[in-house]
Amino acid sequence: MPIDNLVAQGRALNQAPLLAGHNTVTSDAALVEAITRHASAEVVEDLVDLGAEAGSAEAREHGMLANEFHPELERFDRYGNQIDEVRFHPSWHWLMERGIGHGLAAAPWKSDSPHAHVRRAAGFFAWSQTEPGHGCPISMTYASIPALRVDEAIAKEWLPKLASRTYDFGLRPVASKQGALAGMGMTEKQGGSDVRANITAATPTSVEGEYTLQGHKWFTSAPMNDVFLVLAQAEGGVTCFLVPRVLPSGERNRLDVVRLKDKLGNRSNASSELEFNGTWAQRLGDEGRGVRTIIEMVAATRLDCVLGSASLMRHALAEASWHVAHRSAFGGLLVDKPLMQNVIADLAVESEAATALAIRLASAVDNLNDPHEAALRRMALPLSKFWVCKRTPMMVAEALECLGGNGYVEESGMPLLFRESPLNSIWEGSGNVNALDVLRAISKEPEALEAWIIEVGLARGEDPHLDAAIESVLAMLADTTTLEQSARRLAGQMAACLQASLLVRFAPPAIADAFCATRLGGSYNGTLGTLPPGSDLQSIVQRATPRIH
Repeated sequence: MPIDNLVAQGRALNQAPLLAGHNTVTSDAALVEAITRHASAEVVEDLVDLGAEAGSAEAREHGMLANEFHPELERFDRYGNQIDEVRFHPSWHWLMERGIGHGLAAAPWKSDSPHAHVRRAAGFFAWSQTEPGHGCPISMTYASIPALRVDEAIAKEWLPKLASRTYDFGLRPVASKQGALAGMGMTEKQGGSDVRANITAATPTSVEGEYTLQGHKWFTSAPMNDVFLVLAQAEGGVTCFLVPRVLPSGERNRLDVVRLKDKLGNRSNASSELEFNGTWAQRLGDEGRGVRTIIEMVAATRLDCVLGSASLMRHALAEASWHVAHRSAFGGLLVDKPLMQNVIADLAVESEAATALAIRLASAVDNLNDPHEAALRRMALPLSKFWVCKRTPMMVAEALECLGGNGYVEESGMPLLFRESPLNSIWEGSGNVNALDVLRAISKEPEALEAWIIEVGLARGEDPHLDAAIESVLAMLADTTTLEQSARRLAGQMAACLQASLLVRFAPPAIADAFCATRLGGSYNGTLGTLPPGSDLQSIVQRATPRIH
């Protein structure tokens, strides 16, 4: 049919088809190789159905709808009873039901598989490409278990429901539910990240281990979750408490949802302000040990921040590479233009480095009885959280630009990714908090720094840029007078060295060489699309572009 007839019929020309029908697991070579490396080919096979569902047109539509129709707070029912319930669009429940059904909440903590946490991390990475907001309650549920295990009786009560693969929405006593979700509340108006400035007061009752809380929490996501770990001031200092939404008797706990936050992104997820007024709570751990008790939950959610940011990177890369492979301009496909090839290849290098590091961190959780793995996790989590999450907004913005004006339009899905991109750098400790946590680990836990030195040392002698970067880190560490001022630079360099070590050992040479020459090389100015001449751009782009089966 002549072109003018097509135009007359309203059919658009030269538009990339919708990216749907791909598998977010098997079409991602970097992810498949990381899973196989740290787990097995059988784990990849186990995730095929998840990847197929995550890449479907149906999942894409549910992700868009969950963000278009925001959660709504219903403070009172028709009779005037205070209920403080949040109503979600059906697409939110569709996503939650499948995410939990795929075992992405607390299921790994009850698994006998030696690779349960790698499997869950890879699944979380792949499934989050449907929509990132619903990952928050799933992540907090996963992360709650290490903290709950401080009290054997509490863990015994809650673990079976939190580890369930059944999504059972609604506020009812946990004993009557098939599955449960957990959240946490730490920050307050006057303190933010400085939780020792909290003023919420915990008063013991006549029953051992039980308290009532008076105060507030400034930022608590997913208020429809069944139970929350919160920090409050007891007589012995900052203490961790378990706060259920519904009491065993069936009564609602006195936990008031004041309002939902109007956030830049993460719009599908309800984030709230809470007030406690005689709220019943159980002490978790000893008085005054609240930060130490909840820190393992924070560590696990930091892992999910890295995974979530790496997932955003991969999703943005997939959209950009797919678009330029199907869009023509200036006499040919965009993907064949040398400068656009450089941009997509650079995005791919950034994404693969983030993926490799995220799955490596998850493998440490599977091996925490190994002293090296435990020490590496202590060091690598805050520096990876700092670096990968900081890189994400820039990377997603560049991917959006590859779609031109189409990428700035909501229907493309790219604005959703861009609004989401700064989030993980803020939650679970902002950039400065994590950079300073790296310094804390270096000063107080020498085995953590030693684990980093061993890990990056596995690739020493393989690339001169990496060797020089490692020496640069050691030189910075030797100058203790400027460490705090240089904490961000140090954390970023240490994380990039970890990424480089993984890529040099395991990635195709084209990826590893490009990463080391830019992220560790002296000529890199931070602008994506500036890989040096001689880089094998075509093979990098081909490796990164999704395939429709």
